[in-house]
Order: sequence, then structure tokens, then C-alpha cells
Amino acid sequence: MTQKERMEAGNLYDPADEAILKEQKGCAHFLKEYNALGQGDEAEMQALLEKMFAECGEGVYLQPPFYANWAGRNVHVGDNVYANFNLTLVDDAHIYIGERTMIAPNVTITTATHPVSPRLRARGIQYNKDVHIGRNVWIGAGAIVLPGVTIGDNSVIGAGAVVNKDIPANVVAAGVPCRVLRPIGEHDERFFDHTRPVDL
Repeated sequence: MTQKERMEAGNLYDPADEAILKEQKGCAHFLKEYNALGQGDEAEMQALLEKMFAECGEGVYLQPPFYANWAGRNVHVGDNVYANFNLTLVDDAHIYIGERTMIAPNVTITTATHPVSPRLRARGIQYNKDVHIGRNVWIGAGAIVLPGVTIGDNSVIGAGAVVNKDIPANVVAAGVPCRVLRPIGEHDERFFDHTRPVDL
């Protein structure tokens, strides 16, 4: 089994393997090109994302700069996903982001991790776990989503949260580590900002 095959199977592997690095570097030019764009370049940005990502829906906007280990090669994004400045995707394994998800500035979504054993870490090896983010999720500024996590549809992740376990659908969750604070319900349909009535 090659190191790339080990990587794709979720096994321990050497990310400094020559064949892996060669393939990874082949993606890097897309990020430089994308991050040189901005407002007014939306059509060009969408076209680049469609080249970079494994799957890219319509109306996706990632505010430059954004960063990804594989320039998004292992990223699957639904329609109308929005991310603000400094999104970091450690896409050594697959990252799935559902339609209409919003991501605030300085969010990190990572699939790569390392053994706890100092002996194994000294060898520079790692393993990866897919991340699944549902539809219509809102991830607050500075949140970190760790390898192997699933976030359910419609949930809100508070700013600065460290999401190290699965979060169900239709909840507000926050904290370090991230935990469910409450369900999203009828009150949220009638009020915003706690007690202000929805008027549109």
C-alpha cells in the first residue's frame, strides 16, 4: 500500500512522502490565483472554486484570503455557501459543507491529526478523519472544527468554540469544548437578538 493509499484509507501515513508532496504542490497555484481576487471578481472566483474543489455548488463565495492544504481538492460545498476572511480548510481528508451554510471570519476546519505517542509524532506521521457540516449551519468567528466531527443541519456554533464532538441538528452550541446550549425553536422564529421581534 502506498502512502497516498494509506492516507485515503484513514491509516497512519507519512505526509512528507515525495509522491504526496508533488501532488499537493500541484494544487497550490490555485490558492495564489484565488487570493489575488476580491469584490467584483465573483464570476472568476466561482470558476476557480469549481476547478479547485471536489464539488462546488452555485453561488459559493469565500472571501479572500482563504487557505487549504490541498487547495480544496477534498472539499465538497453545496449551493450558496458563504465564508468570511481567513477560512482555513485542512483538507487532507474530505470536508463536506451543506448548502446555505455561513462561516464567520477566522474559522478553521481540520481533518488532519497526529498520534499522541511522542515516538510516532517524532516520525512526522499523521492520519485524517472526514468532517461533515450540514445545511444552513452558522459557524461563528474563530471557531475550530476538529477531525471526524459532524454538525447537524440548521445548528449555530458560537464564536470561539472548539468542536471536538458531534453536534446534532437544530441547536445552539458553544464553548471550549463545544456543547449544546439549547434547541432552536419557536422563540427563534418570532424574535432575534434575544427579545427583538422579527419584523420582516
